[in-house]
Amino acid sequence: MNKSERLNDMIRYLNGREFFNLNDLMEKYKISKSTALRDIDSLEQLGMPIFAEHGRHGRYGILKNRLLSPITFTMDEVYALYFAMLTLESYQSTPFHLSVNRLNEKFESCLSQKQIEQIRKMKKVLQFEMYTHRHASRFLDLILKSILNESSFTIQYSKNNEEKEHYVQFFKISAKFGQWYAAGMDLHANQYRVFRCDRITAIAEENMKSPFSVDELISRALEIYRSKTSIDFEVEILEQAKDIFYKEHYPSMKIENGNRTVISGFYNPGEEAFIADYFMRYGNHVISVKPESLKQQVQERVDQLLHHYRML
Repeated sequence: MNKSERLNDMIRYLNGREFFNLNDLMEKYKISKSTALRDIDSLEQLGMPIFAEHGRHGRYGILKNRLLSPITFTMDEVYALYFAMLTLESYQSTPFHLSVNRLNEKFESCLSQKQIEQIRKMKKVLQFEMYTHRHASRFLDLILKSILNESSFTIQYSKNNEEKEHYVQFFKISAKFGQWYAAGMDLHANQYRVFRCDRITAIAEENMKSPFSVDELISRALEIYRSKTSIDFEVEILEQAKDIFYKEHYPSMKIENGNRTVISGFYNPGEEAFIADYFMRYGNHVISVKPESLKQQVQERVDQLLHHYRML
């Protein structure tokens, strides 16, 4: 346990006590007398109202008020924070070094017993649908650090049993459908790419500043992604199918819901099968498809699926 973690834990440990002595801290945290004295000084600097009682049985006391300046949350805000925290339970990996159980303990230590009981009742009856993230992504923390520092990485990326090297500046991390993804600029290919994080097998930070700011890459993401040979598409659907779009769509798509409900956007060469698979989920809610080549791709995917089931 480093000093920052120890002080954080010490604040919670002392929260319910009126008095303590050095031996209490030395025994609980396995620290020396000099370290305990330095920690007490650090706690005072953080705002904990500690005073010393001198004499044969000297000890430290804590004034009977809040340890630190309070941040007041409404109970609805407390509930929202608590259930947002619980979503982390579905992640095999996160960009943060934390234990969800430990985080839960810290959260509950700030609440009254009545509030804890209320939250636990709500946990039984209020459920959020989440994808379980089962694949470990080993480098999420380094990717996040590189984004914040606007630095670049050389990565090894495994896909279809083939491993390739990419020189990348990442600018966004996202989680969807049970996976972590990192968007970045492939600096050698000068191309926007999205990497599935669990497929990154090795990573090495370059000791140089990246040529782009993160804000610039975020604002230019679609512009960078769109190649000179991109293909525009327009798919009209029945209005009742628009919820499928709202549940899942991609940044290169948008929906117009006026007299006609139309999904429009673009895809790059080589992504035809991916886009065709996406529109297959709309089934017979599709009214028209442009261009014709995309329509043929969907038809081919349907024929392949029909053949598969006939052969079962």
